[in-house]
Amino acid sequence: MKKSFLDRKQLAIPYFIYLVLFVVMPLLVVLYYGFTDGEGHLSCYNFTAFFTNGKTMGTLVYSLIIAVLVTVICLILAYPVAYILAKGQYARKHSFLMVFVLPMWINFTLRITALKEILTLLEGNLAYHPFMNTVICMVYDFLPFMIMPLFNALTKLDRSMIEAGHDLGATFWQVLIKVILPLSVPGIISGVTMVFLPAMTNYVVLDMVYNSTYIMGSLIGSYFNSYDWNNGSIISAILLMLIGFFTIFTDKVISNKEAAA
Repeated sequence: MKKSFLDRKQLAIPYFIYLVLFVVMPLLVVLYYGFTDGEGHLSCYNFTAFFTNGKTMGTLVYSLIIAVLVTVICLILAYPVAYILAKGQYARKHSFLMVFVLPMWINFTLRITALKEILTLLEGNLAYHPFMNTVICMVYDFLPFMIMPLFNALTKLDRSMIEAGHDLGATFWQVLIKVILPLSVPGIISGVTMVFLPAMTNYVVLDMVYNSTYIMGSLIGSYFNSYDWNNGSIISAILLMLIGFFTIFTDKVISNKEAAA
């Protein structure tokens, strides 16, 4: 048999070059500025200062509160929708799913601007409820990212296991809690990851709804706008570490679930 002109390793070379140029090298630049002082000397001062500065820690706590609240609301709203679409007897369930995905095709700024006009009509002045409006806009923006992984996870559930639970006398809520929820944990984790982490840094929503409080994304932006690359970079590096730890944790949970199944 004639050998192919290009093997898999050769085909991966462009992707490898892309990763090095646009992923690895920018991360190295961030780490360099994060762990050096203004004169380029190696230092951990920026790292320790982050955890001892009341401003940065307060911003982190506020960001976590918003991210947790947005994630929980998205999960509560998305799970019933995803379950009904995945397990309902609909001939065109994927068409119904597209109804929730279609807003993502519209520019982010346009979507938030439209929602802001509706909230202004209802409230009169958005400055009166900045926190609530921030949560509403983020839930509206990130809800499809929670529905999609939940829908995929619930679609793959074995219907015979649900029927077995009912045959054994379990009620709908017992089957939901003891059978469906545990089996859909990988989808829940994927949805939480896709919502929680962006919600911590999406400062554009805060600016558009007149929320003057900083979150992690706006704090990073303020440092870079004032040409303080060291503090801005260390915050980016810390968030990257948090994302890495969270990803490793979720991978282990999903792997344990798959091994148990």
